[in-house]
Amino acid sequence: MKNDKRLFSIDDVRNFSQSEVRNLVKDYMNPGLAQMMGLLNFDKKFVKAAGMQVWDHEGQVYLDFLGAYGALNLGHNPPAVLDTLTEIQDMPNLLQASLNGMAAALAHNLAQVTPGKLSRTFFCNSGAESVEGALKLARIATGRKGFLYTEGAFHGKTLGALSVTGRKKYQEPFYPLIPGCHAIPYGDTEALENALIPGNAAAFIVEPIQGEGGVIIPPEGYLRKARELCTKYGTLLIIDEVQTGLGRTGKLFASEHENVVPDILCLAKSLGGGVVPIGASVTTPEIWDKAYGAMDNALLHTSTFGGNSRAMAAGIAALNAIIEADLAGKAVENGRYLMDEIRDLGDKHQLITGIRGKGLLIGIEFSKPAGLVDRITKGAASKLSTEYLGAMVAGELLNRHRIITAYTLNNPNVIRLEPPLIVTKTEIDTLVEALDEVFTRNRSHIRMALSSTKTVMGSLLGRKH
Repeated sequence: MKNDKRLFSIDDVRNFSQSEVRNLVKDYMNPGLAQMMGLLNFDKKFVKAAGMQVWDHEGQVYLDFLGAYGALNLGHNPPAVLDTLTEIQDMPNLLQASLNGMAAALAHNLAQVTPGKLSRTFFCNSGAESVEGALKLARIATGRKGFLYTEGAFHGKTLGALSVTGRKKYQEPFYPLIPGCHAIPYGDTEALENALIPGNAAAFIVEPIQGEGGVIIPPEGYLRKARELCTKYGTLLIIDEVQTGLGRTGKLFASEHENVVPDILCLAKSLGGGVVPIGASVTTPEIWDKAYGAMDNALLHTSTFGGNSRAMAAGIAALNAIIEADLAGKAVENGRYLMDEIRDLGDKHQLITGIRGKGLLIGIEFSKPAGLVDRITKGAASKLSTEYLGAMVAGELLNRHRIITAYTLNNPNVIRLEPPLIVTKTEIDTLVEALDEVFTRNRSHIRMALSSTKTVMGSLLGRKH
C-alpha cells in the first residue's frame, strides 16, 4: 500500500463531489484530460441515465445526442439488455475449460444478419481489438504483410489499429508503427487501384462513412468499386462498421447501402447494448479456415475476456432488440427529419458551412474566421476554428441547453449528432431550437469564444486571467 492506505467503496463513489473526482483523475489517471474536460465545463457529475436522458447530481436532465459515439443505439441502460443480464447472473462468466453456449448463439445470430457468406466470428472487447483481429486474420490468410487505409480514417489507438488510422497527430508520437501500411485518399478508387497493383497488400481497411474524419460520405459507388478492385488484386476488404453498424445509417450495416459484402466485418460499440464491452470480427469460413482452421493454429489469436457469458448475453439481447424495433428504419425516418431541420439552420447562420450524414450519423461543419478577425487576434481565430470551435459549440449546448454532443476526433471543426436510435422528433426539435439559439447569439468566432470560455481565448492570445 502507498501513502493513501484507504480504499474507496462504491458508497464513497456515490458521495464524491465533482471536484473530488477531478482531483482523483488528475492524481491517478490523466491530468491533461481533466484539464481539457474542465476547460469548457464538460466534467459534470452524472448520476443516472435512461433512454435519451441523463441526470446530473443536481437533478438537471440532459438529452444525449452523442450516444457514446454510436455505442448507445438502444439508449442508456436498455431494459432488454439489463433484464437479460439479471436472468443469467448465476451462470459462469469466464470458464475456458468449456465451449460457451452464449458465444455460440451470438455467433449464429450474427451469421443470420450479416451479408453474404460472413459467418465465422471472433469475439473480443472493443472496436480497436476487432480491427487488430481483422489485420492479423488478413495477414495469415493471404500470406501478405502490407495494409492499405485511407487518409482521415479512424480505426483505433492500439498499435496495429493506429497504424491504419489516418491522422498524424495520433500516429507520430508512436513511430515506428507497423511497417507496410500505406494511406490513400478516401473515396479515390484510382488511388486505391494504383496501391493494389504491386500485390503486397493483405487488406484494404475502410469505413463506409468516416465518423471521426468529420462524417465524410464517399462518392456513390465507392465501396462497390473497392470491392471489385480488392477481388481483382487478391486483397481482402475489411469494412470497419464499429460506428456505422447495427442500424445507425438506416441499414443494419452501412455497406448494405451499396450491397457490398466485405471479407472481414468489424463490429463493436452498440453490439453490447451500451452496457457491456464487445468487439467482433466476422469473416467467411474460407478465410477463417485458411487462418485458424486446424488444431495447430486454432489458438493463434485468443482473448481471455472475449466471448464471456455476460457480454454475449448482452449482445444477443441488443441485436434482437435492434432488429425487433426496426431501429434502422427509425434512423431513416428521424435522420431525414433531423437533416432537413439542420439544413434550414444552415441557410440562416453563416458559421455553418457543411451538413452531411446518413441516417442518424450527422456532422455539422463550421466556417473559418474572416481575415480581419484573424488579424485582430494575431492568428488565434484560425487556431480556434481549427481546433476548438466544435468543442465550443458542444460546450454551449451542454452548459446552456443541457444537450450532450461532441466534435469529431480527426476534424475538430465538426460536431457530430449521433443520438440513440430511439430518439423522437420532439427531442430533435429541442436540439434544433438550441442550435438556433447558440448561433443566433454567437454570430462570430470571437463571440463564440468569449461566450464559451475566456480561458481558451486567453491562452491563445498569450494572456493570463
